[in-house]
Amino acid sequence: MEKVRILWADDEIDMLKPHIIFLEHKGYEVATTNNGDEAIDLLQNEVFDIVFLDENMPGMSGIETLEQIKKDYPNLPVVMITKSEEEAIMEDAIGSKIADYLIKPVKPNQILLSLKRNLDNQKLVSEKTTMSYQQEFRQIGLELSNQLNHTEWVEVYKKLVRWELELEQSQDNGIRQVLSMQQDEANTVFSRFIERNYVSWINNKSQEKPVLSHTLIRDKILPRIDGSDRPLFVILIDNLRYDQWKAIQPLIEEYFRIEADDIYYSILPTTTQYARNALFAGLMPSEIRRKFPKYWVDEEDEGTKNQFESELLGEQLRRFGKDIRYSYNKVLNLNSGKKLAENISNLMSNKLNVIVYNFVDMLSHARTEMEMIRELAEDEAAYRSLMLSWFKHSSLFDIIKFISQKKCDMIVTTDHGSVYVKDPVKILGDRTVNTNLRYKYGKSLKYNSKEVFEIRDPEEIFLPRINVSTAYVFTRANDFFAYPNNYNHYVNYYRNTFQHGGISMHEMLIPVAYLKAK
Repeated sequence: MEKVRILWADDEIDMLKPHIIFLEHKGYEVATTNNGDEAIDLLQNEVFDIVFLDENMPGMSGIETLEQIKKDYPNLPVVMITKSEEEAIMEDAIGSKIADYLIKPVKPNQILLSLKRNLDNQKLVSEKTTMSYQQEFRQIGLELSNQLNHTEWVEVYKKLVRWELELEQSQDNGIRQVLSMQQDEANTVFSRFIERNYVSWINNKSQEKPVLSHTLIRDKILPRIDGSDRPLFVILIDNLRYDQWKAIQPLIEEYFRIEADDIYYSILPTTTQYARNALFAGLMPSEIRRKFPKYWVDEEDEGTKNQFESELLGEQLRRFGKDIRYSYNKVLNLNSGKKLAENISNLMSNKLNVIVYNFVDMLSHARTEMEMIRELAEDEAAYRSLMLSWFKHSSLFDIIKFISQKKCDMIVTTDHGSVYVKDPVKILGDRTVNTNLRYKYGKSLKYNSKEVFEIRDPEEIFLPRINVSTAYVFTRANDFFAYPNNYNHYVNYYRNTFQHGGISMHEMLIPVAYLKAK
């Protein structure tokens, strides 16, 4: 392994001989100079891993040398060393993106710590993170062997997401594979938990039930409306997984304080037509179809399935006695997002403003259909990264900044998540069967009942019954449905894509966060 090469520029370099000997005994290679001009020349002719730079040198000052180094070698870490504690000098150095700042007289161990922090930081953090997850691995395994309730499942899922994000940069592929296996195990156990409890939740037969799609506005949003004289903004990002929310959260926290970082449960099927209509209506799908037939479009019918969300929201507000001014805006493309950002000030006279952003859902579908997007988002981490990159430069982020400036409260949520599918489950059906890969409904479905969660009577979970023999079946964990005809082509095309509609933690355990402007 090559030695780390250090360039140390200080007009009193001869007095630092003990420090240099100390570093050489530690295995570092140190080149020295007593002025900035020679430091620049050395950098042009040799390769160094880090620079220690005295701030107060005659001739070309430390700050001037720093500016030149950052211009020519922007990614080279520079540690500024100075006798002065003047705030202006510190700000000047920090503004030039120094890697560290040390006050003279420096001790050898301070130098060593700075080297570790700047050159070995990623490795040390990776090793520490790996060790910490190894310690918690057994604890999570024990929790999965218990009969967890819906609240405990949320806590287990949060832990798994946290480790997924922390191990994302780990150089230890083995530990990431261990986490992946534990996530798969958790998804399998979670699916059985949902199958045991879902029907009783939906039918109000259980005292212990979570907030679900059709109770989200009642339980999480309406209580917040009356708490302020300013409007409440609800941002619904379609198909936003909890791990994606955690990825964009640091950006939002520059403008908002997170007061509550909660998770609620999506209903089945975990798709826009069912979960989001239920969310805005405050009713289950079959109830919407019965009470407001003009606002419900059956799956086999022509037309957009979510075109009446504003009307359903209005009906729910009236049902709960909320006679308030509200707005509903849906962003489906770049232009509509920009237009909304330009006119956002017009919403300030409303008590409630709901904004639906469809980007993440479009991204997941594009990833399935476009080879280039597949390559950009080849796995979970890359998928998160692509979503984060979009968010940083989106009109949605501009809108969120505006809401913060106006000191308004905000709720960020979604309607369902998606899961990375791997394993095919065979199913047979006629041409009227729906196309979704995570759930199917129809009157002549053939499948192995052990491989799916089946609902013979749709009304049992308040789903529309299209005809007398309609049944619904849902895939679990990372499974997806595949037809026997042209099976291999179908499986190869859809394996390792992001889908939604079935039962998994990523699809059903979804974020609802309450934020207050800073």
